[in-house]
Amino acid sequence: MTKYGSFPGARPRRLRTTPAMRRMVAEYRLHPSDLILPAFVREGVDEPVSIGAMPGVVQHTRDTLRKAAVEAAAAGVSGIMLFGVPLDEKKDAAGTAGTDPDGILQLAIQDVRAEVGDDLVIMSDLCLDEYTDHGHCGVLDARGRVDNDATLERYAEMAQVQADAGVHAVGPSGMMDGQVGVVRDALDQTGHEDVSILAYTAKYSSAFYGPFREAVGSSLKGDRKTYQQDPANLRESLRELALDLDEGADMVMVKPALPYLDVLAKIADAVDVPVAAYQISGEYAMVEAAAEKGWIDRDRAILETLTGIKRAGANMILTYWATEVARGL
Repeated sequence: MTKYGSFPGARPRRLRTTPAMRRMVAEYRLHPSDLILPAFVREGVDEPVSIGAMPGVVQHTRDTLRKAAVEAAAAGVSGIMLFGVPLDEKKDAAGTAGTDPDGILQLAIQDVRAEVGDDLVIMSDLCLDEYTDHGHCGVLDARGRVDNDATLERYAEMAQVQADAGVHAVGPSGMMDGQVGVVRDALDQTGHEDVSILAYTAKYSSAFYGPFREAVGSSLKGDRKTYQQDPANLRESLRELALDLDEGADMVMVKPALPYLDVLAKIADAVDVPVAAYQISGEYAMVEAAAEKGWIDRDRAILETLTGIKRAGANMILTYWATEVARGL
């Protein structure tokens, strides 16, 4: 008599026989609403500027950003995360362009909000690195180190001007201690209680940020190892998580995604708030470069990476392929 709990009676391949069968028994499914599109808008350009290390991604003009937002919303993408790229001559030690109500990011928020209203969740990067002449995520002290508490004062100002511009959610990404609480207080004290916070809870000091530095025209000197997390540490991310939740984070994020799927899974298991993962520029660039050489199947690789991120526990995925993938889904 055949034993059906073991071979030859048990044959898992029976559930892989046809595309329809595989779709029916799939445990995880990507949906357009899982996706958030990161987008760059550059001051002072009349045409989009290609990003060499990220084929297919551009620094938008204000007009092309509006179009990209409309396309993302039409495809079913849930959100757009905006990054501003100011003129080089507007960068200074304090990143004042980041808190100028007429700064490029604030204008972009207004543009997108006017174009799509509430059809997309409009998110903004809340960090100084794009606006400082030294490229760090905060202001520096007399010894050239990032001054955590002085930086928090600047983040509070950024939160207010971004909220005034019409953003739905801010993303404090600088990894300063106490940043979520300071931003929450700044929003609440200025009548922006409905603006949510997507906390960059576990943001690692990663080699995979390389293409992003080109995308935002970074002026970074040195590195960010004193404030971004060490890639060797997992438990530390859980401490960061507890602090962010205590300070009022509405959503939390792991960044990068693929090298830190174990961190993502741990955080997803630990919380009852939505969890995001950011598939960053280096992850995007690797797939595009390998596909361009014919080494991998591009479309399959994109879906496989995104499915892996969702399987690890992400409710939301920031990816530069968001609109493209959403259309295909």
